[in-house]
Amino acid sequence: MKRTRSVKRVPSAESIARLADQGKDVSRYFTNRGTMMQPIQRVNVDFTGDMLQELDRAASDLNVSRQAVIKVFLRQALNQHHLAQQARRTG
Repeated sequence: MKRTRSVKRVPSAESIARLADQGKDVSRYFTNRGTMMQPIQRVNVDFTGDMLQELDRAASDLNVSRQAVIKVFLRQALNQHHLAQQARRTG
């Protein structure tokens, strides 16, 4: 008869949490190879109608959501800001 390999199942986060609540050692489930993601926070931002139209045109051109355009543009602006601050410190 052919031997089949048993598949090891990764326990769910809930079952690991239950083990931890019971005081059991759960360290074997963690490898410290991943990166910790910061929680997402919602914010409200007011835009003029013209700005929304520009954002919507950019989103349409890029075939992404308005939110994605805002995130990308804001990330680019923050990167430029940080680079300008570094240049002032070293210059």
